[in-house]
Amino acid sequence: MSQTAASEQEPAFIEVGEGSQARRIAVRARAGSSPGLIWLGGFKSDMSGTKALALDAWAAERGRGCVRFDYSGHGESGGEFADGTIGRWLEESVAVFSQFCSGPQVVIGSSMGGWMALLLAREIARRGNGKAQLAGLVLIAPAPDFTEELMWKAFTPEIRAEIETKGMWLRPSEYGDGTPYPITRNLIEEGRNHLLLGSKIDVGCPVRILQGAQDPDVPWKHAFALVHRLPAEDVVLTMIQDGDHRLSRPQDIARIIAAVAEIG
Repeated sequence: MSQTAASEQEPAFIEVGEGSQARRIAVRARAGSSPGLIWLGGFKSDMSGTKALALDAWAAERGRGCVRFDYSGHGESGGEFADGTIGRWLEESVAVFSQFCSGPQVVIGSSMGGWMALLLAREIARRGNGKAQLAGLVLIAPAPDFTEELMWKAFTPEIRAEIETKGMWLRPSEYGDGTPYPITRNLIEEGRNHLLLGSKIDVGCPVRILQGAQDPDVPWKHAFALVHRLPAEDVVLTMIQDGDHRLSRPQDIARIIAAVAEIG
């Protein structure tokens, strides 16, 4: 299947949440052999990005299952971006994994998706045996705890005051069409319920991390902080000296696919 064909696959929709919290989540799932792949995108990203489509095409060529979806407020899913929180997007990730994945899965998480992948692994461990299990995690410029470590602690006193008094701050963007996007007080405060870097993170599966040394959004030191919290066995960090945050160049895609293939 070409990347174009993969992107034209019609999405299915599931309802996550109840009452006023209900939202429609768009999912593109293709059945296939194991281990399957599930893509967890980044903050303000969607499932039609370069990396997601490349992984879907690679899986399709090998008859492997692949699941992609958009968080609420992203891409083709319903809901408002400003209503999003880490817990809300995690709930959606767990729902998609539970409904669309079967057998061993390689979870690929990019940026915020790396945080989601780690939280998903913890949630799977808490729930016990289900129809899907983790074969491994591939984390691309992973950003666990970013709302606290990379946002709140880095914000100026003026930005913090605006968030606290007005409930949000419009952050300038260098991505997409350049439209500023809201960083809400709820995003920051709710994110504190999901912080991981303060203690050991036991995911119970192999982990591969790819990090660009020139990443302006998630510094390479953040990846090192994560590695120190993971078990010593079967955790590999690949530092790409000239890599940026996107890691979407052909050579970056090749490294990501190699990491997925190494797991299984």
